[in-house]
Amino acid sequence: MSGITITLTTALSLLGLAIAFFYMKKVTAVPLDMGLEGKDAERLKFIHGAIAKGAMAFLKQEYKFLTIFMISFGAVIAVLIDDNHTPDIREGIYTAIAFLFGGAISIASGYIGMKVATKGNARTTVSAKKDISHAFDVALNSGAVMGFALVGLATLGLVIIYVVMKFLLADLGPENNHILMEVIAGFGLGGSTIALFARVGGGIFTKAADVGADLVGKVEQGIPEDDPRNPAVIADNVGDNVGDVAGMGADLFGSCAESTCAAMVISAIAFAGNPDALLYPILISAMGIPVSLVTKMLVGVKKEEDVAPALMKLLIISSVLMAIVMFFITKWLVPATFELGGATYTNLGVYWCFFSGLVAGLAVGLLTGYYTGDAYKPVQEVAKSCETGVATNIIYGLALGYKSTVLPYLCIAASIFVSWGLAGMYGVAIASLGMLGTLVIALTIDAYGPVADNAGGIAEMVGLEKEVRRRTDILDSAGNTTAAIGKGFAIGAAILTSLALFAAFITASEKLLGEPVSLSLLDPIVYTSVFIGAVLPFLFTAMTMKSVGKAAFAMIEEVRHQFKTIPGIMEGTGEPDYARCVAISTNAALREMIAPGVLIMGTPIVAGFLFGVSSVAGVLVGSLVTGGVMAIASSNSGGAWDNAKKYIEAGNLGGKGSEVHKAAVVGDTVGDPLKDTSGPSLNILIKLSAILSLVFAPFFVQYGGILLG
Repeated sequence: MSGITITLTTALSLLGLAIAFFYMKKVTAVPLDMGLEGKDAERLKFIHGAIAKGAMAFLKQEYKFLTIFMISFGAVIAVLIDDNHTPDIREGIYTAIAFLFGGAISIASGYIGMKVATKGNARTTVSAKKDISHAFDVALNSGAVMGFALVGLATLGLVIIYVVMKFLLADLGPENNHILMEVIAGFGLGGSTIALFARVGGGIFTKAADVGADLVGKVEQGIPEDDPRNPAVIADNVGDNVGDVAGMGADLFGSCAESTCAAMVISAIAFAGNPDALLYPILISAMGIPVSLVTKMLVGVKKEEDVAPALMKLLIISSVLMAIVMFFITKWLVPATFELGGATYTNLGVYWCFFSGLVAGLAVGLLTGYYTGDAYKPVQEVAKSCETGVATNIIYGLALGYKSTVLPYLCIAASIFVSWGLAGMYGVAIASLGMLGTLVIALTIDAYGPVADNAGGIAEMVGLEKEVRRRTDILDSAGNTTAAIGKGFAIGAAILTSLALFAAFITASEKLLGEPVSLSLLDPIVYTSVFIGAVLPFLFTAMTMKSVGKAAFAMIEEVRHQFKTIPGIMEGTGEPDYARCVAISTNAALREMIAPGVLIMGTPIVAGFLFGVSSVAGVLVGSLVTGGVMAIASSNSGGAWDNAKKYIEAGNLGGKGSEVHKAAVVGDTVGDPLKDTSGPSLNILIKLSAILSLVFAPFFVQYGGILLG
């Protein structure tokens, strides 16, 4: 029956890719200049081309750097990783192959999402001339390409790497399946490594452009957002795609691959001779493809009031359908009872682990929406605080971010407690996959956001009638809320994924050592390492925020320079040098992403080499606990400042141009690097450290702890 499981997963993966292709054709079938004539059509094509060209130019430069890094680090893996239990097999070589394959799949996912998002933005704009329903469909279909393609590629890639490695390592036998799974974990490491640089680099790019455009254009020059006279406006729109499409896609691709690998490392011990149960984690993500297709067909928009509720319905309906479908899949694939770590568990318990993760993910998303949506009290309080100036706005925004961590953490803690009790460490891994059960829909509505945002910017830059901009603003407003929900969802998934990877790391290390790993806080190595791990997220946040500041400084100087030296910009007769601003963001992002990357990837390797497995475990625990809190607080503070500004711009508390609005703009600018760079990038810190430790577990066991003798 394992052949049936592989066949079913492969079929569902190919279905996902076919659906992505179908929606891509639907998006590109919309004429780029539909309903436009003369100068408007020419202007739209120019702006659309500039955004697409800038986005793809950044990806090209980033992928050149990543190719060199991936090959170099793959060689390090091939040399350092070896399991003494199998002297005739050099596992590092196979792990390196899996690592490079995972990186390639992640790159392909980001490229597809970026390509379609930059095709869908202008088409959403011209569709908004017709009505809100058509514009919503184009934006959502653009996001759907990202959702279905990424999950399809992730699950297909996992099946391929499993089949290939099982063939190449056939001599291991079922009793050594855990070694096979540890090799396959290289696939997750490859995806997560790409996510690191996509998230950090993309976040620095977009916020450098955004801060430069806002501070000089809106505050100093007094021109509207997305005004074509602003030299940084194209870079700002490029950044939306770079950070929120390619970056978010790589982030959640990493979570999907890592959670699956973590579950399979643990299940290789529980289900050594049962390939059906072994492949169950892959099928969880694959089942999200047909469920998401049905969900999307059930939800539509006919009038303006339907937009925001429709996006929420997508999340809720897909969660309900996944809960029903996975009950039967779990009963089919997982044995009625099984043993792990000396305890006996049931397949019904495994299902409730999945369900707890699914519910926790939905709860975290909804709570994030509450704390960052302008229809609710928290953001309205932040907006009102602007009446007394910038200082009170900053104070209220920070307070909201800190307070907003409590309920999401309680939801995640409840899921961990339930799943650990029902199925041990394996249950935690399944809970993390449960949180990712609606990944297709989560990616769809998240990628929808930057497409809608770009659509509004293009309408403004082309100078289309106010009704078009009003409709795109409705789409963008709903997209802002779903983007915040998506960030909360990604952070929650990262926390559970990291814990699942931690469990897999301990399981693999104990198997290699032949004895339990010391995790006692009374062990000075563990206790000291927890402290070191706890400060990593703060250092990482400081590095990424300073990187945004340095890049934004260069952007601000360039925008000011152009306003002073290019005749006729403010009158609309002079043409700003948009390409120069795109180049500044690109160079800054590529330069500034290196140091945070070295910090994340170097820390666990150095800790393991110098102090051994217990030290790595302490570092992982410390960075997980504080990193999750920092990520939620940063993301929600930034989201609240952003939507407080939009709440005022909608005509509340004085509206645009008022002193209240100016205070809100400054708060939004402060929150930008927290919301779109540091906060989301902390996901990668806690996940990448854990998956790296899992892959390097054989190295730590063999050569680690040199300072301890």
